Amino acid sequence: MELSDEIRINAPRDRVYAALNDPEILKQAIPGCEEIERTGENELAAKVALKVGPVKARFKGSVTLDPSEAPERFTLTGAGAGGPAGFAKGGATVALEAEGDETLLRYDAKAEIGGKLAQLGSRLVAGTAKKLAATFFENFRAAVEENTAEV
Repeated sequence: MELSDEIRINAPRDRVYAALNDPEILKQAIPGCEEIERTGENELAAKVALKVGPVKARFKGSVTLDPSEAPERFTLTGAGAGGPAGFAKGGATVALEAEGDETLLRYDAKAEIGGKLAQLGSRLVAGTAKKLAATFFENFRAAVEENTAEV
């Protein structure tokens, strides 16, 4: 499954990049996020509760960031397990383009799923993934802009 989109954020690129590395902002942005913590310099662990069609599950996962081209671009890879519900793994490339006091965030992501999730049908899973991604980025935009306004 592949996803890509872009969103304009009313904040400078360095602030957007910092927010993408801030566990508190990520917790606010990730739908169903119960817990997130930094486990290493470029690693995070999270617990997320999700419902995909009739399947409800709590996923435990990890994400590794590659900031070698930051703040213009960075990549991330991750994997999560939801017990009998299945697993998900994948990665994304995120580009941050400075446009004055705003930032254009573009992402391209690929994911693989298995278990009960994979049995639900690609349209249901793809639709849910797109909705979750849209919700994440809208929540993220709001959190960054709110945080920027407070500074």
